[in-house]
Amino acid sequence: MIRSRWSAHLWFGGLLLAGVVVRGLAVLGYRPVLWFWADSFAYLSSAIDLRPLPSRPSGYSLFLWFFDSVQAVVVVQHLMGIAMAVAIYALLLRAGLAAWGAALASAPVLLDVHQVQLEHLMMADLLFTFLVVAAVALLVWRPGAWAVVAGLALLGAATVTRTLGLPLVVVAVVWLLLRRANWRAVGAGVLAAAVVVGGYATWFATVHGSFGLGGSNVWMWSRTMTFANCRVMDPRPELAVLCPEAGPRLAAPAYIWDPSSPLVRSGAAKEELTGEFTSLAIRSQPVDFLLAGLGDALWAFEWNRRIYPSPGPQSAYVFPDSVRPFSDKVASAGRTATQLTVQYQGSSGETAVVEPYAGWLRAYQEQGYLRGPFLAAILLAALGGMAVRLVRGRFADALPALLPWAAAMTLAFLPPLVAAFDHRYVVPVVPLACLAAGLALAPRPAGGRPARVAVTGRAEQAAHA
Repeated sequence: MIRSRWSAHLWFGGLLLAGVVVRGLAVLGYRPVLWFWADSFAYLSSAIDLRPLPSRPSGYSLFLWFFDSVQAVVVVQHLMGIAMAVAIYALLLRAGLAAWGAALASAPVLLDVHQVQLEHLMMADLLFTFLVVAAVALLVWRPGAWAVVAGLALLGAATVTRTLGLPLVVVAVVWLLLRRANWRAVGAGVLAAAVVVGGYATWFATVHGSFGLGGSNVWMWSRTMTFANCRVMDPRPELAVLCPEAGPRLAAPAYIWDPSSPLVRSGAAKEELTGEFTSLAIRSQPVDFLLAGLGDALWAFEWNRRIYPSPGPQSAYVFPDSVRPFSDKVASAGRTATQLTVQYQGSSGETAVVEPYAGWLRAYQEQGYLRGPFLAAILLAALGGMAVRLVRGRFADALPALLPWAAAMTLAFLPPLVAAFDHRYVVPVVPLACLAAGLALAPRPAGGRPARVAVTGRAEQAAHA
Protein backbone atom coordinates (compact mmCIF):
# COMPACT_ATOMS: atom_id res chain seq x y z
CA MET A 1 0.00 0.00 0.00
CA ILE A 2 2.77 2.43 0.95
CA ARG A 3 4.81 1.45 -2.11
CA SER A 4 1.75 1.95 -4.34
CA ARG A 5 1.19 5.40 -2.87
CA TRP A 6 4.78 6.49 -3.54
CA SER A 7 4.94 4.88 -6.98
CA ALA A 8 2.36 7.37 -8.20
CA HIS A 9 4.95 10.10 -7.72
CA LEU A 10 7.78 8.43 -9.62
CA TRP A 11 7.39 10.75 -12.60
CA PHE A 12 7.76 13.83 -10.45
CA GLY A 13 10.52 12.22 -8.38
CA GLY A 14 12.57 11.60 -11.52
CA LEU A 15 12.08 15.14 -12.77
CA LEU A 16 12.89 16.52 -9.33
CA LEU A 17 16.13 14.55 -9.22
CA ALA A 18 17.05 15.81 -12.69
CA GLY A 19 16.32 19.38 -11.61
CA VAL A 20 18.56 18.98 -8.57
CA VAL A 21 21.35 17.62 -10.79
CA VAL A 22 21.13 20.58 -13.18
CA ARG A 23 21.27 22.99 -10.27
CA GLY A 24 24.17 21.06 -8.79
CA LEU A 25 26.10 21.53 -12.03
CA ALA A 26 25.43 25.28 -11.80
CA VAL A 27 26.68 25.46 -8.20
CA LEU A 28 29.78 23.40 -9.01
CA GLY A 29 30.51 24.92 -12.41
CA TYR A 30 30.00 28.64 -11.74
CA ARG A 31 31.27 29.50 -8.28
CA PRO A 32 29.90 31.21 -6.34
CA VAL A 33 27.37 33.09 -8.51
CA LEU A 34 26.87 34.88 -11.81
CA TRP A 35 26.90 38.68 -11.76
CA PHE A 36 24.94 41.11 -13.94
CA TRP A 37 26.90 44.32 -14.35
CA ALA A 38 26.18 46.65 -12.71
CA ASP A 39 22.71 45.89 -11.33
CA SER A 40 23.92 43.03 -9.13
CA PHE A 41 26.39 45.28 -7.37
CA ALA A 42 23.81 48.01 -6.89
CA TYR A 43 21.63 45.54 -5.00
CA LEU A 44 24.63 44.36 -3.00
CA SER A 45 25.70 47.87 -2.03
CA SER A 46 22.14 48.66 -0.95
CA ALA A 47 22.16 45.54 1.24
CA ILE A 48 25.46 46.53 2.83
CA ASP A 49 24.39 50.11 3.53
CA LEU A 50 20.72 49.13 4.00
CA ARG A 51 19.25 51.99 2.04
CA PRO A 52 16.63 52.13 -0.76
CA LEU A 53 18.06 52.60 -4.23
CA PRO A 54 16.79 55.62 -6.19
CA SER A 55 16.70 53.74 -9.49
CA ARG A 56 14.79 50.56 -8.56
CA PRO A 57 12.98 48.95 -5.62
CA SER A 58 15.34 47.42 -3.07
CA GLY A 59 13.29 44.48 -1.83
CA TYR A 60 16.00 42.17 -3.13
CA SER A 61 18.60 44.12 -1.14
CA LEU A 62 16.54 43.52 2.00
CA PHE A 63 16.61 39.81 1.14
CA LEU A 64 20.40 39.93 0.71
CA TRP A 65 20.76 41.67 4.08
CA PHE A 66 19.82 38.42 5.85
CA PHE A 67 22.87 36.63 4.44
CA ASP A 68 26.61 37.08 4.67
CA SER A 69 27.60 34.85 1.76
CA VAL A 70 26.74 35.05 -1.93
CA GLN A 71 27.09 31.26 -2.07
CA ALA A 72 24.32 30.94 0.53
CA VAL A 73 22.16 33.35 -1.47
CA VAL A 74 22.45 31.34 -4.66
CA VAL A 75 21.72 28.03 -2.90
CA VAL A 76 18.57 29.53 -1.36
CA GLN A 77 17.55 30.84 -4.77
CA HIS A 78 17.91 27.35 -6.26
CA LEU A 79 15.79 25.98 -3.42
CA MET A 80 13.15 28.59 -4.25
CA GLY A 81 13.10 27.35 -7.83
CA ILE A 82 12.55 23.77 -6.66
CA ALA A 83 9.88 24.94 -4.21
CA MET A 84 7.92 26.56 -7.06
CA ALA A 85 7.89 23.26 -8.94
CA VAL A 86 6.76 21.38 -5.82
CA ALA A 87 3.95 23.89 -5.26
CA ILE A 88 2.72 23.51 -8.85
CA TYR A 89 2.78 19.72 -8.57
CA ALA A 90 0.96 19.63 -5.23
CA LEU A 91 -1.70 22.12 -6.34
CA LEU A 92 -2.42 20.22 -9.55
CA LEU A 93 -2.69 16.94 -7.67
CA ARG A 94 -5.20 18.59 -5.36
CA ALA A 95 -7.15 19.65 -8.45
CA GLY A 96 -7.37 15.99 -9.52
CA LEU A 97 -4.86 16.07 -12.38
CA ALA A 98 -3.10 12.76 -12.97
CA ALA A 99 0.31 12.52 -11.31
CA TRP A 100 2.09 12.32 -14.67
CA GLY A 101 0.23 15.43 -15.89
CA ALA A 102 1.08 17.40 -12.74
CA ALA A 103 4.70 16.30 -13.09
CA LEU A 104 4.74 17.42 -16.74
CA ALA A 105 3.43 20.86 -15.73
CA SER A 106 6.26 21.25 -13.23
CA ALA A 107 8.96 20.07 -15.67
CA PRO A 108 9.74 23.46 -17.26
CA VAL A 109 10.41 24.98 -13.84
CA LEU A 110 12.65 22.07 -12.86
CA LEU A 111 14.54 21.62 -16.12
CA ASP A 112 14.55 24.88 -18.10
CA VAL A 113 18.19 26.00 -18.09
CA HIS A 114 17.18 29.66 -18.25
CA GLN A 115 15.15 29.23 -15.07
CA VAL A 116 18.25 27.70 -13.45
CA GLN A 117 20.42 30.53 -14.80
CA LEU A 118 18.07 33.10 -13.30
CA GLU A 119 18.34 31.30 -9.96
CA HIS A 120 22.13 31.47 -10.24
CA LEU A 121 22.12 35.18 -11.07
CA MET A 122 22.55 37.87 -8.42
CA MET A 123 19.38 39.67 -9.45
CA ALA A 124 15.91 40.38 -8.09
CA ASP A 125 14.00 38.42 -10.72
CA LEU A 126 14.07 35.01 -9.02
CA LEU A 127 12.88 36.38 -5.69
CA PHE A 128 10.13 38.29 -7.50
CA THR A 129 9.02 35.15 -9.33
CA PHE A 130 9.00 33.10 -6.15
CA LEU A 131 6.88 35.66 -4.28
CA VAL A 132 4.37 35.87 -7.14
CA VAL A 133 4.05 32.10 -7.57
CA ALA A 134 3.74 31.65 -3.80
CA ALA A 135 0.99 34.27 -3.64
CA VAL A 136 -0.95 32.81 -6.57
CA ALA A 137 -0.63 29.24 -5.30
CA LEU A 138 -1.80 30.30 -1.85
CA LEU A 139 -4.84 32.13 -3.18
CA VAL A 140 -5.83 29.27 -5.48
CA TRP A 141 -5.15 26.52 -2.91
CA ARG A 142 -7.87 27.68 -0.53
CA PRO A 143 -8.78 31.35 -0.62
CA GLY A 144 -9.87 31.67 2.99
CA ALA A 145 -9.46 34.92 4.90
CA TRP A 146 -5.93 34.22 6.11
CA ALA A 147 -4.83 33.11 2.63
CA VAL A 148 -6.24 36.28 1.05
CA VAL A 149 -4.32 38.47 3.49
CA ALA A 150 -1.11 36.48 3.16
CA GLY A 151 -1.38 36.25 -0.63
CA LEU A 152 -1.88 39.97 -1.16
CA ALA A 153 0.88 40.73 1.35
CA LEU A 154 3.22 38.50 -0.70
CA LEU A 155 2.28 40.45 -3.83
CA GLY A 156 3.05 43.63 -1.89
CA ALA A 157 6.48 42.18 -1.14
CA ALA A 158 6.85 41.34 -4.84
CA THR A 159 6.03 44.98 -5.65
CA VAL A 160 8.90 46.30 -3.54
CA THR A 161 11.13 43.77 -5.30
CA ARG A 162 10.01 44.71 -8.81
CA THR A 163 7.32 47.30 -9.49
CA LEU A 164 5.58 44.83 -11.82
CA GLY A 165 4.08 43.36 -8.66
CA LEU A 166 1.69 46.31 -8.35
CA PRO A 167 -0.51 45.45 -11.35
CA LEU A 168 -0.56 41.87 -10.08
CA VAL A 169 -2.15 43.10 -6.85
CA VAL A 170 -4.92 44.60 -8.97
CA VAL A 171 -5.26 41.35 -10.95
CA ALA A 172 -5.55 39.35 -7.72
CA VAL A 173 -8.16 41.68 -6.21
CA VAL A 174 -10.32 41.55 -9.34
CA TRP A 175 -10.04 37.74 -9.32
CA LEU A 176 -11.09 37.58 -5.67
CA LEU A 177 -14.12 39.74 -6.41
CA LEU A 178 -15.04 37.45 -9.31
CA ARG A 179 -14.88 34.56 -6.85
CA ARG A 180 -17.20 36.56 -4.59
CA ALA A 181 -14.73 36.48 -1.74
CA ASN A 182 -15.81 38.08 1.49
CA TRP A 183 -15.22 41.79 1.15
CA ARG A 184 -13.74 42.05 4.66
CA ALA A 185 -11.08 39.50 3.75
CA VAL A 186 -10.30 41.31 0.50
CA GLY A 187 -10.15 44.63 2.31
CA ALA A 188 -7.79 43.20 4.91
CA GLY A 189 -5.63 41.77 2.12
CA VAL A 190 -5.49 45.09 0.30
CA LEU A 191 -4.56 46.74 3.59
CA ALA A 192 -1.78 44.20 4.13
CA ALA A 193 -0.36 44.89 0.65
CA ALA A 194 -0.68 48.63 1.25
CA VAL A 195 1.21 48.36 4.54
CA VAL A 196 4.08 46.55 2.82
CA VAL A 197 4.26 48.94 -0.12
CA GLY A 198 3.53 52.03 1.98
CA GLY A 199 6.14 51.04 4.56
CA TYR A 200 8.76 50.78 1.84
CA ALA A 201 7.65 54.09 0.29
CA THR A 202 7.99 55.76 3.69
CA TRP A 203 11.50 54.35 4.09
CA PHE A 204 12.28 55.62 0.61
CA ALA A 205 11.02 59.10 1.58
CA THR A 206 13.21 59.28 4.68
CA VAL A 207 16.28 58.78 2.46
CA HIS A 208 15.35 60.50 -0.81
CA GLY A 209 12.87 63.14 0.32
CA SER A 210 9.78 61.95 -1.55
CA PHE A 211 7.51 58.93 -1.42
CA GLY A 212 8.16 56.30 -4.06
CA LEU A 213 9.46 52.85 -4.85
CA GLY A 214 12.44 53.88 -6.93
CA GLY A 215 12.59 54.16 -10.68
CA SER A 216 13.19 56.54 -13.51
CA ASN A 217 11.16 58.10 -16.32
CA VAL A 218 14.10 57.31 -18.59
CA TRP A 219 13.01 53.68 -19.07
CA MET A 220 9.57 54.57 -20.36
CA TRP A 221 11.07 57.33 -22.51
CA SER A 222 13.43 54.84 -24.14
CA ARG A 223 10.39 52.71 -25.04
CA THR A 224 8.79 55.66 -26.86
CA MET A 225 11.97 56.27 -28.83
CA THR A 226 11.29 53.16 -30.89
CA PHE A 227 8.14 54.73 -32.39
CA ALA A 228 8.06 58.47 -31.53
CA ASN A 229 7.47 60.78 -34.50
CA CYS A 230 8.15 64.35 -33.50
CA ARG A 231 6.39 65.69 -36.59
CA VAL A 232 3.21 64.14 -35.21
CA MET A 233 3.96 65.03 -31.59
CA ASP A 234 5.03 68.65 -32.21
CA PRO A 235 6.96 68.96 -28.91
CA ARG A 236 8.00 72.29 -27.46
CA PRO A 237 11.68 73.25 -28.08
CA GLU A 238 12.87 72.04 -24.67
CA LEU A 239 11.41 68.59 -25.39
CA ALA A 240 12.53 68.48 -29.01
CA VAL A 241 16.12 67.76 -27.92
CA LEU A 242 14.90 64.28 -26.95
CA CYS A 243 13.52 63.45 -30.40
CA PRO A 244 15.11 60.41 -32.08
CA GLU A 245 17.63 60.91 -34.84
CA ALA A 246 16.65 60.22 -38.45
CA GLY A 247 17.37 56.70 -39.65
CA PRO A 248 16.85 53.20 -38.27
CA ARG A 249 15.68 53.02 -34.67
CA LEU A 250 17.81 51.36 -32.00
CA ALA A 251 16.63 48.89 -29.40
CA ALA A 252 14.94 50.74 -26.54
CA PRO A 253 17.70 50.20 -23.92
CA ALA A 254 20.31 51.55 -26.32
CA TYR A 255 18.80 55.02 -25.97
CA ILE A 256 19.74 54.94 -22.28
CA TRP A 257 23.33 53.74 -22.58
CA ASP A 258 24.47 54.87 -26.04
CA PRO A 259 26.80 57.91 -25.75
CA SER A 260 25.19 59.42 -28.86
CA SER A 261 21.66 59.15 -27.45
CA PRO A 262 19.53 62.34 -27.33
CA LEU A 263 19.37 61.71 -23.58
CA VAL A 264 22.82 63.27 -23.12
CA ARG A 265 21.35 66.61 -24.27
CA SER A 266 18.64 66.68 -21.59
CA GLY A 267 20.92 67.97 -18.81
CA ALA A 268 19.90 68.20 -15.18
CA ALA A 269 16.18 68.21 -16.01
CA LYS A 270 16.39 64.68 -17.42
CA GLU A 271 13.66 63.15 -15.27
CA GLU A 272 11.19 65.98 -15.82
CA LEU A 273 11.77 66.19 -19.58
CA THR A 274 11.70 62.45 -20.25
CA GLY A 275 8.47 62.12 -18.26
CA GLU A 276 6.81 64.90 -20.25
CA PHE A 277 8.12 63.53 -23.56
CA THR A 278 6.78 60.06 -22.73
CA SER A 279 3.33 61.39 -21.90
CA LEU A 280 3.20 63.42 -25.11
CA ALA A 281 4.37 60.49 -27.26
CA ILE A 282 1.75 58.10 -25.86
CA ARG A 283 -1.06 60.65 -26.15
CA SER A 284 -0.05 61.57 -29.69
CA GLN A 285 0.58 58.02 -30.94
CA PRO A 286 -1.42 55.59 -28.78
CA VAL A 287 -1.76 52.97 -31.52
CA ASP A 288 1.98 53.05 -32.29
CA PHE A 289 2.68 52.72 -28.57
CA LEU A 290 0.52 49.61 -28.26
CA LEU A 291 1.82 48.02 -31.47
CA ALA A 292 5.45 48.59 -30.46
CA GLY A 293 4.96 46.84 -27.13
CA LEU A 294 2.85 44.03 -28.60
CA GLY A 295 5.33 43.39 -31.40
CA ASP A 296 8.22 43.08 -28.98
CA ALA A 297 6.24 40.88 -26.57
CA LEU A 298 5.60 38.35 -29.34
CA TRP A 299 9.35 37.70 -29.58
CA ALA A 300 8.92 35.54 -26.48
CA PHE A 301 7.09 32.97 -28.62
CA GLU A 302 9.71 32.55 -31.34
CA TRP A 303 11.46 29.18 -31.75
CA ASN A 304 14.96 30.59 -31.20
CA ARG A 305 15.68 32.96 -28.35
CA ARG A 306 16.33 36.42 -29.73
CA ILE A 307 19.63 37.85 -28.49
CA TYR A 308 18.44 41.27 -27.43
CA PRO A 309 19.25 44.10 -27.14
CA SER A 310 22.78 43.26 -28.25
CA PRO A 311 24.84 40.12 -28.88
CA GLY A 312 26.64 38.57 -25.94
CA PRO A 313 26.09 36.00 -23.21
CA GLN A 314 24.72 38.53 -20.77
CA SER A 315 21.92 39.62 -23.08
CA ALA A 316 21.00 35.99 -23.79
CA TYR A 317 21.11 34.94 -20.11
CA VAL A 318 23.06 31.76 -20.62
CA PHE A 319 25.85 30.01 -18.76
CA PRO A 320 28.91 31.48 -20.54
CA ASP A 321 32.14 29.84 -21.70
CA SER A 322 34.15 32.34 -19.68
CA VAL A 323 33.56 35.18 -17.24
CA ARG A 324 35.43 38.45 -17.14
CA PRO A 325 37.39 38.90 -13.92
CA PHE A 326 36.53 41.74 -11.59
CA SER A 327 38.24 44.98 -12.59
CA ASP A 328 39.10 48.22 -10.83
CA LYS A 329 36.05 49.86 -12.42
CA VAL A 330 33.58 51.29 -9.92
CA ALA A 331 30.63 48.93 -9.63
CA SER A 332 28.33 50.85 -7.25
CA ALA A 333 28.42 53.51 -4.55
CA GLY A 334 32.04 54.39 -5.28
CA ARG A 335 33.30 50.86 -4.70
CA THR A 336 34.64 48.20 -7.03
CA ALA A 337 33.09 44.75 -7.33
CA THR A 338 35.89 43.25 -5.26
CA GLN A 339 35.47 45.82 -2.50
CA LEU A 340 31.71 45.25 -2.36
CA THR A 341 31.90 41.47 -2.18
CA VAL A 342 34.71 41.56 0.39
CA GLN A 343 32.68 43.93 2.52
CA TYR A 344 29.62 41.68 2.18
CA GLN A 345 31.17 38.29 2.88
CA GLY A 346 34.81 38.85 3.79
CA SER A 347 36.19 37.51 0.50
CA SER A 348 35.96 38.23 -3.21
CA GLY A 349 32.86 36.95 -4.98
CA GLU A 350 34.57 36.80 -8.36
CA THR A 351 33.08 34.04 -10.52
CA ALA A 352 35.22 31.00 -11.33
CA VAL A 353 34.23 28.73 -14.23
CA VAL A 354 35.03 25.18 -13.12
CA GLU A 355 35.25 22.32 -15.59
CA PRO A 356 33.96 19.76 -16.39
CA TYR A 357 30.76 20.79 -14.59
CA ALA A 358 30.40 24.09 -16.48
CA GLY A 359 30.97 22.34 -19.80
CA TRP A 360 28.30 19.73 -19.06
CA LEU A 361 25.86 22.49 -18.20
CA ARG A 362 26.68 24.43 -21.37
CA ALA A 363 26.08 21.29 -23.42
CA TYR A 364 22.72 20.81 -21.71
CA GLN A 365 21.64 24.40 -22.32
CA GLU A 366 21.84 23.96 -26.11
CA GLN A 367 18.44 22.25 -26.01
CA GLY A 368 17.38 22.20 -22.36
CA TYR A 369 14.84 24.98 -22.32
CA LEU A 370 11.21 25.71 -23.17
CA ARG A 371 10.94 26.97 -26.74
CA GLY A 372 8.73 29.97 -27.41
CA PRO A 373 6.02 28.14 -29.39
CA PHE A 374 5.59 25.68 -26.52
CA LEU A 375 5.08 28.56 -24.10
CA ALA A 376 2.42 29.94 -26.44
CA ALA A 377 0.79 26.50 -26.59
CA ILE A 378 0.70 26.28 -22.80
CA LEU A 379 -0.99 29.68 -22.52
CA LEU A 380 -3.48 28.73 -25.26
CA ALA A 381 -4.20 25.38 -23.57
CA ALA A 382 -5.06 27.24 -20.36
CA LEU A 383 -7.30 29.64 -22.26
CA GLY A 384 -8.98 26.77 -24.11
CA GLY A 385 -9.60 24.82 -20.92
CA MET A 386 -11.23 27.83 -19.29
CA ALA A 387 -13.31 28.51 -22.40
CA VAL A 388 -14.69 24.95 -22.43
CA ARG A 389 -15.82 25.28 -18.82
CA LEU A 390 -17.44 28.62 -19.53
CA VAL A 391 -19.33 27.18 -22.52
CA ARG A 392 -20.57 24.40 -20.25
CA GLY A 393 -21.78 26.95 -17.74
CA ARG A 394 -19.13 26.06 -15.15
CA PHE A 395 -17.93 29.60 -14.47
CA ALA A 396 -16.75 28.82 -10.93
CA ASP A 397 -14.66 25.89 -12.17
CA ALA A 398 -12.88 28.13 -14.68
CA LEU A 399 -11.83 30.69 -12.07
CA PRO A 400 -8.90 28.85 -10.41
CA ALA A 401 -6.95 28.84 -13.69
CA LEU A 402 -7.84 32.46 -14.42
CA LEU A 403 -5.59 33.96 -11.74
CA PRO A 404 -2.27 32.36 -12.82
CA TRP A 405 -3.20 32.85 -16.49
CA ALA A 406 -3.96 36.56 -16.03
CA ALA A 407 -0.77 36.99 -14.01
CA ALA A 408 1.26 35.22 -16.72
CA MET A 409 -0.23 37.38 -19.47
CA THR A 410 0.44 40.53 -17.44
CA LEU A 411 4.10 39.59 -16.99
CA ALA A 412 4.41 38.59 -20.66
CA PHE A 413 3.00 41.74 -22.21
CA LEU A 414 3.46 44.58 -19.73
CA PRO A 415 7.30 44.82 -19.58
CA PRO A 416 7.73 45.23 -23.37
CA LEU A 417 4.99 47.85 -23.28
CA VAL A 418 6.49 50.03 -20.56
CA ALA A 419 10.23 49.33 -20.90
CA ALA A 420 11.69 46.80 -23.33
CA PHE A 421 11.66 43.16 -24.27
CA ASP A 422 14.13 41.03 -22.35
CA HIS A 423 14.19 37.24 -21.97
CA ARG A 424 14.90 37.75 -18.29
CA TYR A 425 11.34 39.09 -18.06
CA VAL A 426 9.89 36.05 -19.86
CA VAL A 427 11.18 33.39 -17.45
CA PRO A 428 8.72 34.35 -14.63
CA VAL A 429 5.84 33.75 -17.04
CA VAL A 430 6.60 30.02 -17.34
CA PRO A 431 5.60 28.68 -13.87
CA LEU A 432 2.39 30.71 -13.89
CA ALA A 433 1.51 29.54 -17.41
CA CYS A 434 2.15 25.89 -16.48
CA LEU A 435 0.02 26.20 -13.35
CA ALA A 436 -2.80 27.84 -15.32
CA ALA A 437 -2.78 25.12 -17.98
CA GLY A 438 -2.80 22.35 -15.39
CA LEU A 439 -5.69 23.91 -13.48
CA ALA A 440 -7.66 24.53 -16.68
CA LEU A 441 -7.32 20.87 -17.69
CA ALA A 442 -7.81 19.39 -14.21
CA PRO A 443 -11.15 17.67 -13.47
CA ARG A 444 -12.09 19.78 -10.46
CA PRO A 445 -11.31 23.22 -8.95
CA ALA A 446 -8.13 23.28 -6.90
CA GLY A 447 -9.48 25.38 -4.09
CA GLY A 448 -12.26 23.10 -2.96
CA ARG A 449 -15.26 25.18 -1.97
CA PRO A 450 -15.87 28.49 -3.73
CA ALA A 451 -14.12 31.41 -2.09
CA ARG A 452 -17.43 32.91 -0.94
CA VAL A 453 -17.98 30.00 1.42
CA ALA A 454 -14.34 29.67 2.42
CA VAL A 455 -14.04 33.21 3.69
CA THR A 456 -17.48 33.87 5.13
CA GLY A 457 -18.16 34.57 8.75
CA ARG A 458 -18.41 32.03 11.55
CA ALA A 459 -22.16 31.75 11.47
CA GLU A 460 -22.33 30.77 7.80
CA GLN A 461 -19.38 28.39 8.21
CA ALA A 462 -21.22 26.70 11.06
CA ALA A 463 -24.32 26.35 8.87
CA HIS A 464 -22.27 24.43 6.31
CA ALA A 465 -20.62 22.22 8.92
